[in-house]
Amino acid sequence: MAITARHLMITGRVQGVFYRNWTVATALSLGLTGWVRNRSDGSVEALVEGSREAVEQFVALAHQGPPAARVERIDSQDAAAEGLLSFEKRHSC
Repeated sequence: MAITARHLMITGRVQGVFYRNWTVATALSLGLTGWVRNRSDGSVEALVEGSREAVEQFVALAHQGPPAARVERIDSQDAAAEGLLSFEKRHSC
């Protein structure tokens, strides 16, 4: 299976609304690996890796996020796969 990786910068009301927890659960349910973290500017950053179809499905779902979130924008770009083995929350930066 070819691995696709996407780097996402998610803006809007995405901190303090369980967006990172939602990201971990959604990514794992799709069989993806990667990471997610809050950024000091109020955005959420993520790297997702897996099959092209699963990554595309994740990006589509990320526009909605958890019920309390209000996603305004997602900047998504191809990234180099890191070969990660799980999906984790990382420390804020």
